[in-house]
Amino acid sequence: MSEQHPERHGYSEEDVLREVSELQTKSATAARLFDIRRIIGGLFVLYGVIVTITGLTDSDATIDKAQGININLWTGLGMLLLGLFFLAWLKLRPAAPPPPDVLPDEKPTE
Repeated sequence: MSEQHPERHGYSEEDVLREVSELQTKSATAARLFDIRRIIGGLFVLYGVIVTITGLTDSDATIDKAQGININLWTGLGMLLLGLFFLAWLKLRPAAPPPPDVLPDEKPTE
């Protein structure tokens, strides 16, 4: 049997390493894009705005059902604040960037 050469299929080791590096970069970008804080924060802001608007337009009869408390308004404001907290947290502490790529024959710089 003959020894298989890495370039037999037209791909060199450098091509494979470059492709792996590109996929890792895309994966890290996707991870930052779909950070759970962004999703939770966005949903809470969206629902908070909707419930706050509902609370602002509630009738007196609806407020009387809740023993005089405009529950939609307070719940909407709470949801809005929580969503803004998650988005601020995301902005202040973003996901860590991927570590720099080091090829097998290179030594890391210190």
